[in-house]
Amino acid sequence: MIDQILELYTIWAPPVITIAVGIISGWIFKRFFHSRIKKITSKTSWKGDDIIFGAIEKYIVYWFFLVAFYMAAGSMEIGAPYNHYAAKLAMTLLMLSITMTASTLAIDLLNEWSASKGSRFPSTAIFSNLARITILAIGLMIILQSFGISIAPILTALGVGGLAISLALKDTLSDFFAGLHILLSQKVRIGDFVELDSGQKGYITNITWRNTTMVERANNVISIPNNKLSQAITKDYDLKDTSYSVKIAVGVAYDSDLEQVERVTTEVAQSVIDDLDVASKDYTPIVRFQVFADSSINFTVYMRAGKYGDHHPMVHEFIKRLHKRFDEEGIEIPFPMRTVVQKKSSE
Repeated sequence: MIDQILELYTIWAPPVITIAVGIISGWIFKRFFHSRIKKITSKTSWKGDDIIFGAIEKYIVYWFFLVAFYMAAGSMEIGAPYNHYAAKLAMTLLMLSITMTASTLAIDLLNEWSASKGSRFPSTAIFSNLARITILAIGLMIILQSFGISIAPILTALGVGGLAISLALKDTLSDFFAGLHILLSQKVRIGDFVELDSGQKGYITNITWRNTTMVERANNVISIPNNKLSQAITKDYDLKDTSYSVKIAVGVAYDSDLEQVERVTTEVAQSVIDDLDVASKDYTPIVRFQVFADSSINFTVYMRAGKYGDHHPMVHEFIKRLHKRFDEEGIEIPFPMRTVVQKKSSE
């Protein structure tokens, strides 16, 4: 009886101890080393290290366990060949979890890099899906190779099949590569307010592998094929400078004191800039007289809004305040008048 117990102990003690040591080592590493390193990286200005440690934190003990299980199963002297199958299964789970973590990590780092550079295109669905598929495909090929399966025939078959698929999905692939061109060239970006040559205006909300989504100010959603968008003539209100020029036409009577008109108008425009948050604070309003019209001297007031769409409340408030101030100052805003002379025809 004692000999049997000793025999079982000799067989099972080493793998059990190996697994236990692996789990305890993972817990110690996560509890002491990883947590202390994470506290240090949290004080740095770069957020990438926080993303890295946050992504691997929940897998540390699991990875230590799989490595220990792989070592224990591979070194067992009984249970062949099932112990080797168990070892390969542990290694497969380890590589699969590392692949999934790398996929999530790559997308998060891509988004963080995008935000730090002020470029928003990597956060779109097309880049996220492309990065995820690429990393998962590489991980899958590594797993197959670890099982002794040659990936050369698979790559050859994928090459031949890819040619046939590309011919069958010509339009879809055209939209896909057009989407990549739009993103890399930054013809439009997520969040930009864009006007197309067809007349549609709206905010770009997403660029997928097939369509670009635009939301109008009336909250209507427009889906544009990427190939169409790449060929369209676009006006991007936010690509270079998000501020928007506000031009308001005004007319005063011919007997007005133009110096007074300019002074009063400038004061009203400045009060609108000071009081409204949507106005660009670092811009000084400008008044420019432009034309002697039929019944008035016309001029234009120039201000700047923070972005397209912010000019509506500015124009609304400016017209109210200017009308009231002109009335107080005795400045007339004339309406069109025509003198009709009627002559009697001689009989």
